[in-house]
Amino acid sequence: MDKHDRLEAHLESTGLDSVWFARPNAFAWLTGGNNVVDREGDAGVAAVGYDGTAITLVANNIEADRIVAEELPDLDADAVSVVEFPWHASSLAAAIADRVGPDERAAADIEVPGLERVDPTALRQPLTERDRERYRDLGEETAAAVESVCRELQRSDTEHEVASALRVALSARNIETPVVLVGGAERVQRYRHYTPTEAELGDYVLVSVTAERGGLHASCTRTVAFDPPAWLEERHRAAARVETTALAATQAAAIDGETDGSGTTGGTAGAVFAAIQDAYDAVGYEGEWRHHHQGGAAGFAGREWIATPGHDEPVEAPMAYAWNPTVQGAKSEDTALVADDGIDVLTATDRWPTMTATAVDRDLELERPVPLVREA
Repeated sequence: MDKHDRLEAHLESTGLDSVWFARPNAFAWLTGGNNVVDREGDAGVAAVGYDGTAITLVANNIEADRIVAEELPDLDADAVSVVEFPWHASSLAAAIADRVGPDERAAADIEVPGLERVDPTALRQPLTERDRERYRDLGEETAAAVESVCRELQRSDTEHEVASALRVALSARNIETPVVLVGGAERVQRYRHYTPTEAELGDYVLVSVTAERGGLHASCTRTVAFDPPAWLEERHRAAARVETTALAATQAAAIDGETDGSGTTGGTAGAVFAAIQDAYDAVGYEGEWRHHHQGGAAGFAGREWIATPGHDEPVEAPMAYAWNPTVQGAKSEDTALVADDGIDVLTATDRWPTMTATAVDRDLELERPVPLVREA
């Protein structure tokens, strides 16, 4: 179904008369645009609603013209009903409430007086063809930006300096960076979320980003080594095999359904997580999954959901997934589009060294990035 069809089905199944989206990722899902001015708030500066017939945009007089002109690329702006209110006379939430009649039922993804709440996560899955096209562009540009920075690193660089360079490289491509992690040799062995500090990189570094454009999110990790520890290659290969297994299990769950360790019906995030647990055991790192989350579905959030043991979230296709297994001091992560007919790694280029990783007990091989070794 396209997005209008999904909204129509949602109204019919819930008995709602209209549904409203003001959070940035939900606004972007429906419009392809950006309603953010101040990133500190949960809501943007405009909202879009659907009543079964038409799309309505609500914004104050400061923002309305700009939003219509620049931030509705996936909509026919001429067909959008625009409701403008004076910035000093009302709030966005109150303006939404004013659009709902006294005998109507409506829901919004922010707190609006008199309206129910809606979680649009399920509406955003699976990805539409248009979303997949934009995702491919985002993934390629994200990987290109990250790898261009990584190829210039020096062991004396600080984590903060690298993080700054990553943000600049991505911003130059009109890509936001909600997550930038840079961990040098000392800290990356102690912490799974290596938020950058003034520490120098040292013998090697892990660089992880979650990048966003047009509401879509792409995550990837690259490793650069100057004087790699003897164990790094083996741990990295183990993590890459777990990641490949996760993608194979994701595709199987989306297509056929499987059975997880508890005997429940598969086709769920829990079934994929069971495969991840088994993969860690097979590569010699039993229980390593306990030290860090393993990732999950990606799309209009860094993770639409994060898999956990027994998780009953359905696995959809075509959909993006970002699995990020770690083995102490090593990590393998990219964003991949999983469809019935294949797995397409979105955050990949042909300019980074790779290895062939084989899934555990599954018929899948993928080219996965390996540490880039640079002169010390």
